[in-house]
Amino acid sequence: MNYSIIIPAYNAEKTIKKCVQSIMKQTCPEWEAIVIDDGSNDRTYLLTKELAEHENRIRVFTQKNMGPGIARNIGIGKATGDFIIFLDADDYLEPDYIDCIDEIIQKEKADIV
Repeated sequence: MNYSIIIPAYNAEKTIKKCVQSIMKQTCPEWEAIVIDDGSNDRTYLLTKELAEHENRIRVFTQKNMGPGIARNIGIGKATGDFIIFLDADDYLEPDYIDCIDEIIQKEKADIV
């Protein structure tokens, strides 16, 4: 299964790098990260674009500030995965997070976790 991780980000230059790098360290390789820069006026967009240059599973988009809900909805529209994971720009995932989610989905035949 493939997972789309959607991250709305607004002025998150202090946390976005750790957030995205935690996705890059996933033991499950079947993911894409979609970062929606929500009109930041700091280096959020630049930092995520730099990470995306080294990882083709990361896609970064920017928009004028419209709030995290709209940013998430835009991310959903761009997602190609079978499942969607929402992650805030100041959060991070443990390396086996997607594997744990995948195990629950497989075992329980779950549509949502």
